[in-house]
Amino acid sequence: MKSEPDTYSIDDLIAKGGPDIWEGCRNYTVRNFIRDAMAPGDEAFFYHSNADPSGIVGVMRIVGPAYPDPTQFDPASEYHDPKSPPEAPRWLARDVEFVRKFARVVSLAELRATPGLEEMLVLRRGQRLSVMPVTEAEWLGVLALPGL
Repeated sequence: MKSEPDTYSIDDLIAKGGPDIWEGCRNYTVRNFIRDAMAPGDEAFFYHSNADPSGIVGVMRIVGPAYPDPTQFDPASEYHDPKSPPEAPRWLARDVEFVRKFARVVSLAELRATPGLEEMLVLRRGQRLSVMPVTEAEWLGVLALPGL
């Protein structure tokens, strides 16, 4: 799950001190991942995008079911969607909680150079989704990197 650190960082999640909403996703593929590919208790990598360097900075856990993203109904929110009616919301959110911050960033360059991670969706050219699945082998491959 990707976020720009100047918008929402792993340190912001830590500071929350408990579950927080992962909101603002406005892509139908991402919406479907949030709805169908996640379950309470699943863990996710926290990826800082548009950072120097961009990369995986830690782990968080999915808490509870998907639910309508409240920002879609808030005219003051940058994520407001006036075409999303409350009786049939388009966009979903999940609550997440902090699990672990890595001692270092696992950079995009390091992910590209790590055998076994060649097929990770985050490494595909043009891949801009903010939420994407990771296989068990990829998960274990990242966690096996030294110095985390």
